[in-house]
Amino acid sequence: MNRFASHMVTHAIALVAAALVAGAAYAQAPAPAPAPAAPAPAAKCTDCGVVQSVWFTEEKGKTSGVGLVAGGVLGGVLGHQIGSGTGKTVATVAGAAGGAYVGNKVEQNKNTKGKWNVSIKMDGGQQRTFIYSSEPTVHQGDRVKLIDGGRRLALVAS
Repeated sequence: MNRFASHMVTHAIALVAAALVAGAAYAQAPAPAPAPAAPAPAAKCTDCGVVQSVWFTEEKGKTSGVGLVAGGVLGGVLGHQIGSGTGKTVATVAGAAGGAYVGNKVEQNKNTKGKWNVSIKMDGGQQRTFIYSSEPTVHQGDRVKLIDGGRRLALVAS
């Protein structure tokens, strides 16, 4: 083999070796890490909000007239037991009037209903008020979720 051919073979071997080394280096280079996925937006709770206030109110009871009549009769009977003559008549009328007033008030108080109001600022921005017959377990500032359309309230972790 002549010197030129030998020199060419050496260069060819060197070129192939360099290509192999470069290819191996390229093949072993770690792939770039994939970009982190954007965090999924938190699911918006359409039934959640913050308690703004809790208060108790009484609704005066309606009267049917039974208390008025019963009180008037009882008061009239008791008033009739007092005095004689004109005084008896005045006592009967006064007793009937007083008894009617008291009887009506007794019936009204018997029919009075108390209710608890809970005002909630919903996450969507609207203000809603719910009415309960018994004292709720939530307080001002509590984060809550409506259950059964607001029939019940559940505390939610903030």
